[in-house]
Amino acid sequence: MEERKKYVAHCLVLPYPAQGHINPMLEFSKRLIQRGVKVTLVTVVSNWKVVSRKNFTSIEVESISDGYDEGGLAAAESLEVYLETFRRVGAQTLAELLQKLAGSSHPPDCVIYDGFMPWALDVAKNFGLLAAAFFTQSCTTNTIYLHTYNKLLELPLTQTGYLLPGLPKLEAEDLPSFLNRYGTYPGYFYVVVNQVSNIDKADWVLANTFYELEQEVVDWLFKIWPLKTIGPTLPSMYLDKRLQDDKNYGIEMYVPKSEACIKWLDDKPKGSVVYVSFGSFAGPNVEQAEELASGLRDSGSYFIWVIRDSEQEQLPKGFLDTAEKGIIVNWCPQLQVLTHEALGCFITHCGWNSTLEALSLGVPVIAMPLWTDQITNAKLIKDVWKIGVKAVADEKDIVRKETITHCIKEILETEKGNEIKKNSIKWKNLAKSSVDEGGSSDKNTAEFVDELVHRRAALN
Repeated sequence: MEERKKYVAHCLVLPYPAQGHINPMLEFSKRLIQRGVKVTLVTVVSNWKVVSRKNFTSIEVESISDGYDEGGLAAAESLEVYLETFRRVGAQTLAELLQKLAGSSHPPDCVIYDGFMPWALDVAKNFGLLAAAFFTQSCTTNTIYLHTYNKLLELPLTQTGYLLPGLPKLEAEDLPSFLNRYGTYPGYFYVVVNQVSNIDKADWVLANTFYELEQEVVDWLFKIWPLKTIGPTLPSMYLDKRLQDDKNYGIEMYVPKSEACIKWLDDKPKGSVVYVSFGSFAGPNVEQAEELASGLRDSGSYFIWVIRDSEQEQLPKGFLDTAEKGIIVNWCPQLQVLTHEALGCFITHCGWNSTLEALSLGVPVIAMPLWTDQITNAKLIKDVWKIGVKAVADEKDIVRKETITHCIKEILETEKGNEIKKNSIKWKNLAKSSVDEGGSSDKNTAEFVDELVHRRAALN
């Protein structure tokens, strides 16, 4: 009885097994724990070694299988085979886990599952549990995929422009790559579109965004989904500072070169450094890497470029020796870099996590999207939120060195760059306010916990 009194409810948190999906859900979990909720993180066995090394003081960790316990996705013969195996084996082992926990002193009341895994919702409902979908992309992207699932967007695309509820006019080339390059990566197309396949069964839909950022589309989605915006899910010490020990994301699949990066930045003038990172998943190809290297060098600016060891051979011969004003690292502490006063701008692939970090930390952006929703995020960055410029690719889908140099100078040296910096600070303040006490996301998180407690009581 003592243990039951300690928690207002118990949530299983089940992210898709990738760093960019795990960390937003972990950060939200910390907000739930602050409000008295017990959280159990559920990871796949292949991620267990990385996750179990973390000294989570208030989060328990359990595992399920994706069918590839030794290597995860890398061990599968194809993405499509991996996803189907994960759906089948994951559902079975999640059911076994729920069965095991049902006999514990505080069994789960709710499963918060990544939208990439709608099968988890069906398993939760089979056990009579509450369930919340967690979307790790923007509400703009969610709406586009919802219209695609409902066949309200004709594929292949036939129009040049599209007007969807709550969204600015989007050209075909502004839509996610799975739509504007229909037929590419069919496995991922199925995953992103089918996030909404059984959404009507979910008790809540949680979105890693904040109301002020996507107000019109959130208002539209609110009419059809039990939606709550609960982001941005950055560590609290970079926003409201109400969680004193929350300085870092929970999971780093790569080891950051923290000391080297920050020490190097400390010696550079304020607002002078270009930070380049394309995230943890997919980087530029050889030709694009060569153009980017030349563009950075020609700009004359200081730069930090994050590029994995296996991809450094893509750099032009001799670049590492002649890049006197820059450093190349295989990973670095991105939040610390983005908040350093020496930073001038961020060249990014516009993944949603990196986009939210730039917005929340007031950093001007040079958008170089590669695929998926990054393309749509780049449109919002340039034309809606006005916190950056887009480095436009040529007919070969390559951003040339002259374009990269021009974009850097535009941000760092022109009046337009100053306006972009002002807009960046505006969004930084709004992001902080949203998660601070009484802000839109803070209220939504409080409401979620209150509703969870009342529905739990009704079920019992």
